[in-house]
Amino acid sequence: MYDLLLTNGRIIDGSGAKSYIGSIAIKDNKIVKVSPVIEEESLTTVNVEGSCVSPGFIDAHTHDDLAILEDGSHAPKLFQGVTTAVLGNCGHGCAPVGNDLDALRNYSEPVLGRFTGKWDWKSFDDYIERLIKAPKTVNTVSQVAHGAVRSAVMGFDGRSATKKEIDLMVGIVSEAMEAGAVGLSLGLMYAPGSYADKEELVALGKVVGKFGGVLNCHLRSEGNSLIESMDEFFTIGEEAEVSLHISHLKSVGLSNFGKLPSIIEKLDRKRSEGVDITCDVYPYPAGSTTIVSLIPLWAIEGGTQQLLRRLQNPALRKQIKFELKKPWGQMENNLLGIGYERIRVCGLRNISNLIYEGMSLSQIAERKNEPLDECLLQLIEEEEGKASIILFQMAEEDVQEALSWKWSMIGSDGLPLDSKIIHPRHYGTFPRVLGHYSRDKDLFSLEEGVRKMTSLPSERFNLKKRGRIQTGYVSDLVVFSSNNIKDLATFEKPRVYPEGIKFVYINGEQVVEIGKTTGKYPGKHLLNSLLDRP
Repeated sequence: MYDLLLTNGRIIDGSGAKSYIGSIAIKDNKIVKVSPVIEEESLTTVNVEGSCVSPGFIDAHTHDDLAILEDGSHAPKLFQGVTTAVLGNCGHGCAPVGNDLDALRNYSEPVLGRFTGKWDWKSFDDYIERLIKAPKTVNTVSQVAHGAVRSAVMGFDGRSATKKEIDLMVGIVSEAMEAGAVGLSLGLMYAPGSYADKEELVALGKVVGKFGGVLNCHLRSEGNSLIESMDEFFTIGEEAEVSLHISHLKSVGLSNFGKLPSIIEKLDRKRSEGVDITCDVYPYPAGSTTIVSLIPLWAIEGGTQQLLRRLQNPALRKQIKFELKKPWGQMENNLLGIGYERIRVCGLRNISNLIYEGMSLSQIAERKNEPLDECLLQLIEEEEGKASIILFQMAEEDVQEALSWKWSMIGSDGLPLDSKIIHPRHYGTFPRVLGHYSRDKDLFSLEEGVRKMTSLPSERFNLKKRGRIQTGYVSDLVVFSSNNIKDLATFEKPRVYPEGIKFVYINGEQVVEIGKTTGKYPGKHLLNSLLDRP
């Protein structure tokens, strides 16, 4: 007798193949039979006629490293049909922890959100043990974050690593891969990863390649120097002999609108040359990051507290303002690229600033009757560098180009902040792809949209027996209405759950039933399956 039988559903198996009507039998958390008709008895039978059944969605790019420990229900992702979250992106991570926990917290909080629990881990392996034990609805899988690795060895020093320091980082990354990490993520736009040179990155990439993992990169530039930054990444990958993945593929800045078709051509050319390269994409023309990313790198050297001290120095404050008005070479000057009016502030904590939550920097400056640059620096000081921003920096046409590439998968890149205003992608990414882009805009078939959320990320991150509806695979499943699935979260009201997700099953357990959770926490932490661990 089966444990669960889903009958008469439109099965979208995750491979990209055409869907079909059929039934799925589950026993002991595994899919044991897929057939047009299944007549054997089951403890529970659910007739899902008129609905689609797909593998559970894999969020290929999250910053939920601490959020899942903070609240294991993980409702913003669960109600989207997400059954697995990929952690440790953009070089931002919470492990390993070096000698200065406060510096790591200040660095990570604007991206990973506040964590009220105890940081009772030091190594990446310790953190993974904490994840394994934590009650959670969704599955997790983690990369090790380069920013955390580098800060554990050499703090936030703005220089190249010595050979000894590189050797120490190689050891940490090796231990992390041994502990089941699926790869290493780089955040070359952010300090301290931005200070790393090719020698350091190739050495770490070789370790990842040895374990069959993926080197995942937030490129040094996504704007004027996008091509050069991609070439840098390709060179690192070639010398390290490692598979490559680009985080949130995009082209930012008003002068760079319309460049994605040529970028896709370059990626296709590299794949034809044998480069194993993929990417993730979020389905919005706006991104979100830390407010201090608007500041020149030299001013952030040493961490957020050093930046705040420099802002107290009139000469350095004047120099920062001067550099906000000019290009920064290979690094992005987003203020110059898109303007103060296209950058909204969120994640504010100073009680006197809460009235500005969700406003653009230009609106706040007008309210405060301050020059634009002075207003920005005052906000950074008043918020101790921990605020976040939403940047309207991409063209819709470029978003569609990136989504359409055969080798792009879907990642929310949501920042799990506790503020009123956050980016709506944290609540709406996956329904938006299937509803708005697949169904309404006919950008790609429903089957292709599901592939981008299931089998493609499963293969990229070496997840064992997940991402497909196939005999022997784990029963992570989503039942949804292709006609009604829709994201409802907006930039003005971002904390709204989507419509159209009916049932969600994780490891054979039902966790969502028509807009409600079942109170079960069946999520597991998954390890790199190439290590051949149980």
